[in-house]
Amino acid sequence: MLSNIAQIRLVGQNPEVYEPCDDSFALVDALLADQANLLNMQPRFCMEVGCGSGYVITSLATMLRHESSAVQYFATDINPHAVETTSATLEAHGLQAEIICTDIASGLGKRLSGMMDVIVVNPPYVPTPEEEVGYKGITSSWAGGENGRKVIDRILPAVHELLSEKGWFYIVTLTANNPSQICLVMREMGYASRIVVQRSTEEESLQVIKFWRENTANVKDDTSLGSWISQIPLLSFWRSSRFSS
Repeated sequence: MLSNIAQIRLVGQNPEVYEPCDDSFALVDALLADQANLLNMQPRFCMEVGCGSGYVITSLATMLRHESSAVQYFATDINPHAVETTSATLEAHGLQAEIICTDIASGLGKRLSGMMDVIVVNPPYVPTPEEEVGYKGITSSWAGGENGRKVIDRILPAVHELLSEKGWFYIVTLTANNPSQICLVMREMGYASRIVVQRSTEEESLQVIKFWRENTANVKDDTSLGSWISQIPLLSFWRSSRFSS
């Protein structure tokens, strides 16, 4: 499987940029688990919001490069060092993307509205004091404010604006973020959801959740397990288990 994702040794580094870690690996594992569906979907436009080192967007592009050579990739980050690092990571893998230094997707709505077939996000989800949100440099990659939701709650409507009718949205969440409530927010905007990967460690319990428009019938998700809400009774098991998806 290693040939299907970004190579760690080729990932760019900068002391002010978040390096690939457990949450990054969980998100890439979720994309790998859904790779057959992604290839069947034949996306034309893909985006990562908060690209950091570029590990995730590079992995996604690597998974799709042989079957979907016409895909155009976009990546955004508020940290200019992350923009440079992502560019270096993509270049080291022989890939290209349009990388924009911006807050979430600020300024891109009119140009890219309704175009993105795949959006991936490993957001700043760590609960922190509110004043840490929006700090420059590496702090912006994890500082999530109260319940870790300050940035997540701004990302959701931005994704809704950018996502195509057949689009899929993958996001990493922490148990402290109240992911079931995130799913309810997205459901109010017309999205169904399911957990693709669950990853528990001594420090945290992560879920990678996939969203898609409930009225989408033109692309089949062969591994769909139904709404995330229907899986809530399993949480007590997940929290006490370790997974290695």
